[in-house]
Amino acid sequence: MSETSYRSPALSRLGACPAQDADAHPAYEGVAWHYGDPLGEQRAFSEQPVVIDRSHRVVLKVSGEDAAEFLNKLLSQKLDDLPIGAGTEALDLDAQGHILHALGVLRTEEGFLLDIPRPSAASLEDFLRRMVFWSAVEITRTDYGLLTLCGASAPSGLSRSVSAPLPHTDLYVPAALIDATLTDLESRGTRVVGLMAWTAERVRHLVPLPEVDLDDKSIPHEVPHWVGGSAVHLNKGCYRGQETVARVENLGSSPRVLVRLHLDGSAPSLPVPGASITKGSRPRAVGRVGTVVQDCDFGPIALAVLKRSALQAKDLHVGDCAVAVDPETIPQDSGPQAGREAVRRFRSGTL
Repeated sequence: MSETSYRSPALSRLGACPAQDADAHPAYEGVAWHYGDPLGEQRAFSEQPVVIDRSHRVVLKVSGEDAAEFLNKLLSQKLDDLPIGAGTEALDLDAQGHILHALGVLRTEEGFLLDIPRPSAASLEDFLRRMVFWSAVEITRTDYGLLTLCGASAPSGLSRSVSAPLPHTDLYVPAALIDATLTDLESRGTRVVGLMAWTAERVRHLVPLPEVDLDDKSIPHEVPHWVGGSAVHLNKGCYRGQETVARVENLGSSPRVLVRLHLDGSAPSLPVPGASITKGSRPRAVGRVGTVVQDCDFGPIALAVLKRSALQAKDLHVGDCAVAVDPETIPQDSGPQAGREAVRRFRSGTL
């Protein structure tokens, strides 16, 4: 299944500018990167309600009497008892626990809406269709566009609220009503801002876009707030990749973790997503860069997946650009895991 290019109706709004050159990425295509005031749009997050056009994400509908059980068996989140009108996140993992897809989920009276970046939509849709077998489930693409509100009340319609780590409300509207909905929100004092402003907030709050920030080796524990929280339920029935989640949760920690980097703005050029992070005078790779964005307060910042052994390192580089881990994003040691402690007691004969 091939993906066709997408262009949001809001790209015709005054000042709308799509992502270009170093900012461009397939996961950003089709919506405004900014509306002529990129840094001012970022500052608006702390000054007034804002809305971001994220209608470049594909929205799938999973309906039918078996929809809840069907998705609950396939995805990392507990969905069979999710109330109508409630929203959450979920992951699709491979058998080794590597992340294949990360998606938003909203339960409706008809079933579930799943939103996912366009570059990953076809593979998720194909996987779901292949797993239907005899289940009473229908999978369809909708014409919904996703608008994200921060600090604003959502108008009536389909929406899901996300409380942490970046509080916002996702509103699902028919594509034909995207521009009219933005205009209505503007009339209520909500400012329309571009995807660059949202991206800077994502980086500040350690919210990854897997297509940009993770790789084919990534596991859920690299994003700490996902596990036991917004995307991975630790007490539910089996799903593909659950063994890896349980093993890491009970016996150890992930070799890598998502952190925020501060970049040397005087470097000849800034890193691009996927570039290797190296350590020491004899460079060895210790991680990879994901999203890179100019922040209105911090200057150039980025998300990165970094080896835990390099979290305190002072000599990190990406090519000619020096980088430093923001100490606020280094995870705190929570002590020995229950499984590891049980193994220790067993081996020492103190059980």
